[in-house]
Amino acid sequence: MAEYVDPNDAAPVIELGPGTGAITNGLIQRGVDPSRLVLVEYNPSFCALLKERYPQATVVQGDAYSLRDTLRHALKTPASAIVSGLPLVTKPMAVRLKLLRDALALAASNAPFVQFTYSVAPPIPKSLPGVRTQASERIWLNLPPARVWVYRKNEAAPRLSPRG
Repeated sequence: MAEYVDPNDAAPVIELGPGTGAITNGLIQRGVDPSRLVLVEYNPSFCALLKERYPQATVVQGDAYSLRDTLRHALKTPASAIVSGLPLVTKPMAVRLKLLRDALALAASNAPFVQFTYSVAPPIPKSLPGVRTQASERIWLNLPPARVWVYRKNEAAPRLSPRG
């Protein structure tokens, strides 16, 4: 997931649902400066752990599915990437589409929204107006096998509708 994030960009990297920090570690190993990380975690115990493990990161306790409200005061510039460890396939499609729309609204042009899934189907449809999509090969060494999906604003196409 971290390979889709530019470690040399100075803009923030938003991580949704970091939990104990497995993906966070991958981002840091990739070369992302921990001070660029904005970690959005719902669970207060995980927030405390993340603050201890990543003191330079901005840890925001809040609901990723209300992303604009959650990050209203934490994000000063558009994000260079959004990396999601959320279990999107457990949510209704309208909720997934709203999350993607809100995340891309907080992101710089061409910034990736990176999501992994164990599902065979994409967590968000591949063909959406105003969005370009790419997928990794299935990662068979992961148990269960996983795939990474990347969504980006397509500036030349119409925007996602407000209803998702």
